Amino acid sequence: MEVHRSGLGRKRKREESNGEMREAEGFRKIQRRTLGLSEPAPFSDELVASKTPYIRVSMEEARLGTPEDRPVRVYADGIFDMFHSGHARALMQAKCLFPNTHLIVGVCSDDLTHKFKGFTVMNEDERYDAVSHCRYVDEVIRNAPWTLTPGFLAEHRIDFVAHDDIPYISAGSDDVYKHIKDAGMFAPTQRTEGISTSDVITRIVRDYDVYVRRNLQRGYTAKELNVSFINEKKYHLQERVDKVKQKVRDVEEKSKEFVQKVEEKGIDLIQKWEEKSREFIGNFLQMFGPDGALKHMLKEGKGRMLQAISPRQSPNSSPVREERSPSPTFRLPFFTTPPFFSPPPPHHHSDDEDD
Repeated sequence: MEVHRSGLGRKRKREESNGEMREAEGFRKIQRRTLGLSEPAPFSDELVASKTPYIRVSMEEARLGTPEDRPVRVYADGIFDMFHSGHARALMQAKCLFPNTHLIVGVCSDDLTHKFKGFTVMNEDERYDAVSHCRYVDEVIRNAPWTLTPGFLAEHRIDFVAHDDIPYISAGSDDVYKHIKDAGMFAPTQRTEGISTSDVITRIVRDYDVYVRRNLQRGYTAKELNVSFINEKKYHLQERVDKVKQKVRDVEEKSKEFVQKVEEKGIDLIQKWEEKSREFIGNFLQMFGPDGALKHMLKEGKGRMLQAISPRQSPNSSPVREERSPSPTFRLPFFTTPPFFSPPPPHHHSDDEDD
């Protein structure tokens, strides 16, 4: 078979089945061959069967890249109940196994699933529809078989089957994919840890009361939820209690925020007070301290006062104090005697004077 090699020599990064990226020789990715992402993937029973002979490609040819009109037809099957990211990642790995891949996804019916695996949350039509809207899917097979037969593989012209390589014990077999592995048609993918339909259901069952109350709040009736009258009242009471608890928590949070703000403001005021106190003390010491401005001002004022009241000095280098001249005597006018005098002696009258 002629193999399309126009892309040889190019480097590309391909996601391996384990989810890791490695650099490899290969071709550009060829876009999906269906109506595109604006439409869901078609169902196989709605497509016209091809008239060209069916010749499988080998793993080496598939990895090198096939002609654009001959994509590698990869088949992946499953239940796909409550379609989640783990399903999408598995299909993404299957789609990216080869440069030119046509991904066919088989979805088992309710009868088979309930018989071999258990009850599902979504019915088969819902599961078919969910898978058809996955962007990696090119074709969906409804009512897929539980065990793959050669006739089924030939009818759908399948080259490889993609699934995680953990042995799948079911339907009395230790591994329902063992004959596919022996035929060299198995392409392993990796499971996404932490997410599965069983995990999602476990979360719901674990928090059953929470989800019942959730749906009661959204208008579902107790009858629709298969809840008794007593349990309905119990859930309504729990809802009211939870609302009260939430209000208390809200008040506590607001109180904590208020106390925190008060503390922050108090700390801020204390810091400002300390800064102002240091500034005041510094100014006080600068003014009234031992070497403060006030002392210098007093000294300078005292010197000026002494200079103002002290007599002027002679220009001599060693001034000699001049003796003061006696003050002039003050005399009263019209008196020849000094103002301070002794009174005259009394005059005695004699006989001579009478004559």
